[in-house]
Amino acid sequence: MSDAESPILADSQHAVTVDEIRALTGAATPHFALQVRERVKRLIADLPADNAARDFGEQEMDRLLDVGRRGETRGTPNEPTLSPLASVDPEA
Repeated sequence: MSDAESPILADSQHAVTVDEIRALTGAATPHFALQVRERVKRLIADLPADNAARDFGEQEMDRLLDVGRRGETRGTPNEPTLSPLASVDPEA
């Protein structure tokens, strides 16, 4: 995943929207969650505290941190050959 940002989102005159944050974070996998989190952090850094995109971005940053630390779960009772992946979180 590139750390480069879309020219539209990188434009200081562009007003970041909740939908843009959602599009960026919605399908983030554990492997890329922390990189996506940093992109969101940069996008919302200059937004005012009462901005809806900033609020949603902060919520998504918390979620992405959790996804990045926990990893993913795979395998169900119907798939006994797939064991769960280990968490990278020492507290899990």
